[in-house]
Amino acid sequence: MPFGAIDMTSRLQREIKQTKPFGSIEEEVFLQIMRTADRLQYDFEQLMKREDITGTQYNALRILRGAGVDGLPCHEIGARMITRLPDVTRLLDRLEKAKLVRRVREKADRRVVRVTITQRGLDLLARLDAPTAKIHVDQLAHMTQAELRSLGQLLEKARFGQEEGE
Repeated sequence: MPFGAIDMTSRLQREIKQTKPFGSIEEEVFLQIMRTADRLQYDFEQLMKREDITGTQYNALRILRGAGVDGLPCHEIGARMITRLPDVTRLLDRLEKAKLVRRVREKADRRVVRVTITQRGLDLLARLDAPTAKIHVDQLAHMTQAELRSLGQLLEKARFGQEEGE
């Protein structure tokens, strides 16, 4: 670039080696969110890989730990997941095979399958609690509490803005 020239490409454009401008600021922000989510997710997934589970399985186990001893029906687990999951049954199959959850049909309504976390699942989460918290802190420690709150509010606005405006 010649001396005095202004580089009008965004950092994201340079990062993904895109030479043409984005079609809109909305497109660029969408891609920023996707790229950031991927980058933050990577460290988390590496931690989960060491314990031979996926981030989705971890999410389901956390939901079940939070539900307590009564557990939850399968459909409720799906509704509470961070990412949409079309096949909760297959996820639960893998967790049950690893002896991390237990499924029981309800006597009152045999169509309902209630899922609880096992002691083995609780022990796994206990091992992951501190390292997971450390990853989150390490990834975002360069931001102030005010910046984090603001980012959280903006992300929430991006997720729910259309719904709240209707």
